[in-house]
Amino acid sequence: MKNKKHLLTFVLAVLLPVSVYAGGEEDLGTSASSFLKIGAGAPTAQALGNAYVSIAEGSEALFWNPAGIAGADDKEFQFSYLDWLQGYKARTLAYVTPMGGGSVLGITANYMDLKDFNCTLADGTPCVSDDIYVRNFIGSLSLAHDFYTEIFKAGVTAKYITENNDGSHYPNMAFDIGGIVQATDWLSLGLAFQNLGDSKEVPTVLRLGGGLHSRYLTVSVEMAEYADDEARYGIGVEVHVPEDIIEFGHFGLRVGYYTRDSHGLSDNSLVNRLNLADSSKISFGFGLDTGKIFGYGVSIDYAMTPYGALGEAHQLGLGIQW
Repeated sequence: MKNKKHLLTFVLAVLLPVSVYAGGEEDLGTSASSFLKIGAGAPTAQALGNAYVSIAEGSEALFWNPAGIAGADDKEFQFSYLDWLQGYKARTLAYVTPMGGGSVLGITANYMDLKDFNCTLADGTPCVSDDIYVRNFIGSLSLAHDFYTEIFKAGVTAKYITENNDGSHYPNMAFDIGGIVQATDWLSLGLAFQNLGDSKEVPTVLRLGGGLHSRYLTVSVEMAEYADDEARYGIGVEVHVPEDIIEFGHFGLRVGYYTRDSHGLSDNSLVNRLNLADSSKISFGFGLDTGKIFGYGVSIDYAMTPYGALGEAHQLGLGIQW
């Protein structure tokens, strides 16, 4: 109990002053490598309205809060595919392996590209998109450790980033650092700094939030403060169907809300039937985990977010644990 009180006091001392971190209006859109703001590799976070920092776990945590992999007992491999907006796509690979003593190693690779888009040369001349390409890559190495028997988890990530705009390369390095405190059986607190580096080259962001846990429900909230944007807020709810009810694993339905900007009216018939034609703030998804069968477990996670007139973003993650 004393350890929990000390850790909670430390976290609150850190969180209180960081609300001044967000960039002002003069900083809006000033960071390069804006593709780092896209939540590729974390369909659970996307479905929960980006409210994930305090409940991150497994391989998806590598893309949100590296502390979430700490204490993992099994190896895990995940592939995810993100069909974002206007033809922009991302494919991610993530691998997590325990190292013993509560330490866990994580590795990711994220390849993004864009094609078949409208473009204009510097002199205003329209160009053929087939001749122009955008290819981005992020590779990362993470190390996390579980302290005080899952009461406090901490993790750090080193990233290599390269932005390739039609042959013009822009390499960068950045770092993530994060922590999760399990304050009680039903309350977790999370904090993560992502893309620490030159704020003109990478969009540095502070994430902090909390999660409430019960047998049938998880509710999470998060604030994200970017160095080149105003603070954004998210809330997510997941309804759990436990393993002893469906017998082969557990299933969860997810919905989230995030304070992103509006993007006009959608012309998608399904989105219109759901009365979400003018919404860019709602997200949906589900997760299925089979549990271990013959020593292997399988997970499937899906998320969808409508972006008004820009279309919809879909992300699917497939994982295996052993």
